[in-house]
Amino acid sequence: MIRSAADERRRRGFAGRTCRNRTAALDEAKNVLLGDATANADSATSATGQPYRSKQVIFEAVEGATPGASSVKVQQVVEDSAPPRTVYNPSHPQADEKGYVNMPNVNVVEEMVNMISATRSYQINVETMNAAKTMLLKTLTIGQ
Repeated sequence: MIRSAADERRRRGFAGRTCRNRTAALDEAKNVLLGDATANADSATSATGQPYRSKQVIFEAVEGATPGASSVKVQQVVEDSAPPRTVYNPSHPQADEKGYVNMPNVNVVEEMVNMISATRSYQINVETMNAAKTMLLKTLTIGQ
């Protein structure tokens, strides 16, 4: 499955995204890239005509405006430098003269483990924010 240009623009939009005191948006960025890798794991070519390359999110800590506060942002999205997998399939239209096809450098098991980890992180952050909201609302009702 080859992703569209709209998906590519959306992925590029994650660069520079900042999220203060929670990582929900960053986990979302990571999940989008992991989903792309999983979807393209069996595609022999991408929009560039080459095998899809797995992408990784590089995060960066940023000092906040108030002392002691910090935030995290997506510094950049980089392609994995690992070489493509070669698969013997002489009947494939893109096979070379020896019958090998270059396939994406995506390890589906590893990508799924990373996706589960990012999803759990997202869930924990949402639960933490909901607990903080509940405590704040109960604090406001103390004086009534």
